[in-house]
Amino acid sequence: MSGPQCCSNPPTLNPGSGVGHVEELAGLKTYVTGSLDSKLAVLLVSDVFGYDAPNLRKLADKVAAAGFYVVVPDFFYGDPFVAERSDRPLAVWLKDHGPDKGFEDARLVIDALKSKGVSAIGAAGICWGAKVVVGLAKEALIPAAVLLHPSFVTVDDIKSVKVPIAILGAEIDQLSPPALVKQFDEILKAKPEVGSFVKIFPKCAHGWTVRYNVNDATAVSYADEAHQDMLNWFTKYVK
Repeated sequence: MSGPQCCSNPPTLNPGSGVGHVEELAGLKTYVTGSLDSKLAVLLVSDVFGYDAPNLRKLADKVAAAGFYVVVPDFFYGDPFVAERSDRPLAVWLKDHGPDKGFEDARLVIDALKSKGVSAIGAAGICWGAKVVVGLAKEALIPAAVLLHPSFVTVDDIKSVKVPIAILGAEIDQLSPPALVKQFDEILKAKPEVGSFVKIFPKCAHGWTVRYNVNDATAVSYADEAHQDMLNWFTKYVK
């Protein structure tokens, strides 16, 4: 489930990237962007490379520009996955950073946001983060969820989702292949009371929404399309 594709095109991390700033939220260092005045927040849960990834922060800034207060916590406590470390392959790293721990931390982040006066919080999970966000959707701790090229998400997870959910998958994806994403779609269509939107992006590979080459116009346009789908979902349900 955690093959090489999960870790292809690793970002060059930059703690100074983005127009927002880093502050502590629920005990976690968190990239924060946008205005609290909106009372509407979006929690972005990163892939294994963590919250310092420039394209991820650029996405957070884009969501903030649409009127949301956006938080991107460091769920890895300063210890993101490093692809070059042969002594610590992903399977070993995951023992220290399982999505179950991320889910517990995400609950605390949601509580912290509510204590700041936020009235509604949507959540989007990327790769590893999708497993965290689907957990929030199963417990109805958020009004809406978006999964972007999910990792580790199962049919049973999707069967248990209780809130509107959008799933954006890639045509070239060993972690959530199109056949599995189509299964997710069938399950959700059988539950019309839970709003859903499922889309498979042609010619795109796992990671395309945040690990794209900024100099490749086609890759940027596919990422932008996915970002807009995510924004549309939050605009519709986080209010």
